[in-house]
Amino acid sequence: MLRWHTLAVYFRRKYGTRVQKIPLDAGASCPNRDGSLSRRGCTFCNASGSGSGLGGRGFSLDSQWLAWLEKYRTTDADRAFMAYLQSYSNTYGSPERLQLLLQQVAALPGCLGVAVGTRPDCLDQRKLDMLAACGAFVSVTRGGAEHYTRNADGDNGQKSGLAEVWLELGLQSMHDATLRRINRGHDAACSEWAVRAAAARGLAVCGHLMAGLPGEDEKAFLQSLDWALSLPLRGLKIHNVYVPLGTALARQYEEGGYKPLARDEYVDLLCAALPRIPSTIIMHRVQSDPAPGELLAPAWAAEKRGVITDLRRAMTARDLWQGKAADVPEARPEWYGG
Repeated sequence: MLRWHTLAVYFRRKYGTRVQKIPLDAGASCPNRDGSLSRRGCTFCNASGSGSGLGGRGFSLDSQWLAWLEKYRTTDADRAFMAYLQSYSNTYGSPERLQLLLQQVAALPGCLGVAVGTRPDCLDQRKLDMLAACGAFVSVTRGGAEHYTRNADGDNGQKSGLAEVWLELGLQSMHDATLRRINRGHDAACSEWAVRAAAARGLAVCGHLMAGLPGEDEKAFLQSLDWALSLPLRGLKIHNVYVPLGTALARQYEEGGYKPLARDEYVDLLCAALPRIPSTIIMHRVQSDPAPGELLAPAWAAEKRGVITDLRRAMTARDLWQGKAADVPEARPEWYGG
């Protein structure tokens, strides 16, 4: 029995089928890596910007997309697919780069939608307008070549807009002292502006929060959660902090300056957090997913299924569910699923 509003449930209720997010690396950069803000990156960020690194190795979006399609369709030909621009900060750079990137995604065969991962400080009014309009691109064939325009009706025009558009924002924490400690490069006020400006354009925003950041305890995390819930978010991702090899956080850990959450501590934290979250908020993730070979500590961070099982058992034993302390105090919503 599910105890929270999963992304899978949201997709199935909306589209009547399973929707698979395909992670894509568009070769993006980050102001915290290229020297604009810093060259050190966030203390927890791995060398590939929490993605595959394929874009930087010359693999096109098309080739990455088709490889994933082939893999998934061998096991389930009926599912739908959407692109997840995951690596680094995908709105960083010129507006023209972002426009081209969104056009390329809209043209991917069988692509239902897109989730664009980025930092709050890599957005402005023009880029937000582009993201809000990326469901309205039209592919027009002229002279044997494809061109793209917005809301146009050209010869042989064919709608190739995206039905599902999400902006995924790394908020991490509401505490500016923590953001400085992890070398984030922006403050909480920047995050608030980005969420509000995106939501005002009708964009579905998924905020990312991290549990177990250096210098933070459960109280500090729950304060960040309540702050995030005061913003116009449609979704949330909660990440347990793990220590990737080769990062500044790894050096802190090896020197005894950082201790990650224990498995039972993280389960307890989620049991405190999920009931505070309204049932309408879509939980895109409740646990981090380390890339193969990058995990230094804690070992339990690699045991995704086991942690999810622990969480379900703990919430059942304590008679908890998402929204119990918010909008659905009487009973677990049946549409959460079994």
